[in-house]
Amino acid sequence: MSISIRRTIAGAVLALSFLAGGCERTAPPGPPAPAPSLPAEAVQQLVDDLRRDDLAGYSRHAVPPELHARLGVAWREGRTLWPLTELPLDTRFQGFLTALAEPRSEQKLLATYRRQFAGAHGEIRTAAKTLGLFTAQYVANEAAYSDTERDHYRQLVAALSAWGQRAPLGDARRARQVIPQVTLAARSTGLGAPDGLRQAGMERSLQRLSPFFVRLERVLAQYGLDFDAALAGMKVTLAEQTGDQARVRLQYTLAGQPIDAFVLVERRSGRWYLSDLLRRAEAEASAPVRSARK
Repeated sequence: MSISIRRTIAGAVLALSFLAGGCERTAPPGPPAPAPSLPAEAVQQLVDDLRRDDLAGYSRHAVPPELHARLGVAWREGRTLWPLTELPLDTRFQGFLTALAEPRSEQKLLATYRRQFAGAHGEIRTAAKTLGLFTAQYVANEAAYSDTERDHYRQLVAALSAWGQRAPLGDARRARQVIPQVTLAARSTGLGAPDGLRQAGMERSLQRLSPFFVRLERVLAQYGLDFDAALAGMKVTLAEQTGDQARVRLQYTLAGQPIDAFVLVERRSGRWYLSDLLRRAEAEASAPVRSARK
């Protein structure tokens, strides 16, 4: 049960995980927006990309052009799935997508749900609380996180754990409605082959994944976790700036819980980028081949 709950809560943090370091209403590409000249404007641009479900645009705005090109090469070579590496369970994302896209996957998932989840309201609440405690300890002790990331993740974990304890995850009727929606969305990406993401490349994969994430967001909203509302209500303001370094404040509400956190940004060649995300993206561009990411 705990593994299943872990996957549920991990999926819930998809959209906002990008900034913590996260049918369809995806808008057609318009004229390029002017490059933000201020730290808070650069962060707001990324928020707006996520609100439009423009993952490809997000990837272009998140890193300098030269690094974006290197990441595209690394993706094709099977060395990274950035920016999906910003998500929970990123090393299993291709397998997750493949399993959802398989023929008759909805029947398999519903059968598993009936065995593990249906009516298990008390067990789910207990598992969500326990997972929240374990995850909070992990965040507190993980050396790879900066202090600002650690504080943001801590608040996210608390909000998601509280949501998991009250969400109707054991409602079998609701599950019968939403599981086929998610499997259909996975098939519609055309990325369900075991090597689908690498073969399609970074730009095309992110474009195809946007409607899939839209569907996930809509499903989660039916369970009381509305990422679109969180992004729409997010207040982005400059906290402080010293030369090419700045700190930007994020204030928003997720699952009824207020989040008040900061992100570090830095200026490179006249543009502002999230420092922690930039650091990880540079590492991903130089990563060796890892078979788990294929």
